[in-house]
Amino acid sequence: MQVTALDIPAQIRTYITHNLLFGDESLIYSDEDSFLERGIVDSLGVIELVTFLEAQFGISVADHELIPENFDSVKNLAEYVARKLEAATLAEAPRSSFDLGETYAGP
Repeated sequence: MQVTALDIPAQIRTYITHNLLFGDESLIYSDEDSFLERGIVDSLGVIELVTFLEAQFGISVADHELIPENFDSVKNLAEYVARKLEAATLAEAPRSSFDLGETYAGP
């Protein structure tokens, strides 16, 4: 199944609601709200998010990527996932023989 840019924030929000907020849908927050400032996700929650992202989207999260610019809001997290998925797609794209360093030997 192809994941679209619109699916990513929705899947993140659903995970947070059901797993980190224990189904409490009364907490209203925007996609730009800081997880830490609003008390939505704590440090253990970040680790749970990493496990979810790796399983749900098939990405790998490196330790140096665990920064607020990637993990402190639904928006930041969705953009991070989209970048990782795009990078993975580009890495898997078929390459031309020129890209692979092959040369034409001629007749």
